[in-house]
Amino acid sequence: MTERMCIVTREVKPTDELIRFVLAPDCSVVPDLQRDLPGRGVWVSADSRTLETAVAKNTFARGFKCAARAGADLVDMVGMLLARKALGLLSLAQKAGLVRTGFVKVQKLLEERRAAVLLHASDGSEDGVRKIAGKARAARPEDPMVPSVRGFTSDELSLALGRSNVIHAALTDAKLSSEFYLTARKYEKYWQGGSAAHAAQ
Repeated sequence: MTERMCIVTREVKPTDELIRFVLAPDCSVVPDLQRDLPGRGVWVSADSRTLETAVAKNTFARGFKCAARAGADLVDMVGMLLARKALGLLSLAQKAGLVRTGFVKVQKLLEERRAAVLLHASDGSEDGVRKIAGKARAARPEDPMVPSVRGFTSDELSLALGRSNVIHAALTDAKLSSEFYLTARKYEKYWQGGSAAHAAQ
């Protein structure tokens, strides 16, 4: 696995745990989530606090060895791009027939041992999450728990899935489901302990 150094912490990490940035022609810092933009890139750990430090201390100027300019909205912009990428994958999974929504359908998928990823709206009730977790344990007592994602609101899930009032959902086992989970977890980890602006959303 390819590794790079975070320009803030100086830690060497797998690129999946980092975000690449490049310079635009006007020397502004641009996030490159797909890692395919031309030019020399620098890397920052994929968490909002580290990126906040990079912006506040203008670490990008040292990393690029020039007068790089990081906008004050860069932290929120990266969070938005990560969310957009994950929810776009979720929408594709829905179109591919990999998603089931609703408490009853999720429970049925667990009973059939076909659930690969669970989704719970961040503004949903804890009681529903506990009940589904109990069903998952009962369905797969000898297996690791089904991984879950809780970083998106009901409105965000509903918009991505083209349905109303989505609180619980599950994805069946497929490469696209796994890609969604990894991207969604990167988004969740990005905001862990995160900024006041995001916490207020």
